[in-house]
Amino acid sequence: MHRIINFFKDVGREMGKVSWPKRKELTGYTVTVLVTVVFFTIFFAVIDLGISELIRLIP
Repeated sequence: MHRIINFFKDVGREMGKVSWPKRKELTGYTVTVLVTVVFFTIFFAVIDLGISELIRLIP
């Protein structure tokens, strides 16, 4: 039990050392991720549609 308590104390100390992003940085990262996800969603949808159309052309 003592080891578990020490573990969580150490975790708390290490979390205090973490450099957390500021709100502006976090917003920028979030927008970057969302734009990337939307881009790849559209990209793969277009590729999938193109391949589907090519398959339909095969008699």
